[in-house]
Amino acid sequence: MTIAQELDSQEGICQNVIFPPGDLYSDEPPLESELHLEQIILLLKCLKWLWRDRNDFYVAGNLTIYYSPRQLKSEHFRGPDFFVVLGTERKTRKSWVVWEEDGKYPNVILEILSQSTAKTDKDLKKKIYQDTFRTHDYFWFDPYTEEFAGFHLVDGEYQPLQASEQGHLWSHQLGLYLGIYQGLLRFFTRDGQLVPTPEETAEQAQETAEEAQQKAEQAQQKAEQAQQKAEQAQQKAEQAEQKAEQAQQKAEQAEQKAERLVAKLRELNIDPETI
Repeated sequence: MTIAQELDSQEGICQNVIFPPGDLYSDEPPLESELHLEQIILLLKCLKWLWRDRNDFYVAGNLTIYYSPRQLKSEHFRGPDFFVVLGTERKTRKSWVVWEEDGKYPNVILEILSQSTAKTDKDLKKKIYQDTFRTHDYFWFDPYTEEFAGFHLVDGEYQPLQASEQGHLWSHQLGLYLGIYQGLLRFFTRDGQLVPTPEETAEQAQETAEEAQQKAEQAQQKAEQAQQKAEQAQQKAEQAEQKAEQAQQKAEQAEQKAERLVAKLRELNIDPETI
């Protein structure tokens, strides 16, 4: 039941309804395991980094969603492990209070299964997200068994999503795939590229810079080797030129000697051709 439906059903007391303060703290229990925390943080970091230039969304994990002014814990508090609201202001919040957010509910919800929560996540919560939240995309994932499923709201009912060849499920709302990578759930782009964390992006940039540096050094080495070869070729050319000059000088010296010899023979009245 939405807020409007709830208030319409209480016509006799509508004028006396007092909404609780919107500045409510989250009231969620601790996460089941360190792996659950790691999974939530991983998804948060990846989406925030991917959408770092956007200011029209809110993403949170293990945060209470208050969606009824009656605030009955058993009915009107829900704390999805991970959820995204689109078309809203990107800012820090203590909780998500629907009546303070123009009646907006999450567009995407992910529950991380555990032995204690799996039944509720698959039954009660799924029904609430379908019928009350009207959340378009709902997923669940077990980081220990790697059970993974997703649903999209069609004509008011959740329909199972069909996995791609890579085993990924498409989120219509996010425009991204979700899929298992190294044992945890990750985002993938439409063309199958893994959405990196800031740390992975920095590592990739570092690797790219190192590769560029290596290529630059290799290019420098090749240039130096080419320069050395050019210098060696120049030296050989100069040596060849020197040898040619020396040969030329010897030839000239020989010619001069021959000319002097001919001159002496003629002085002696000897025909050089008879010698």
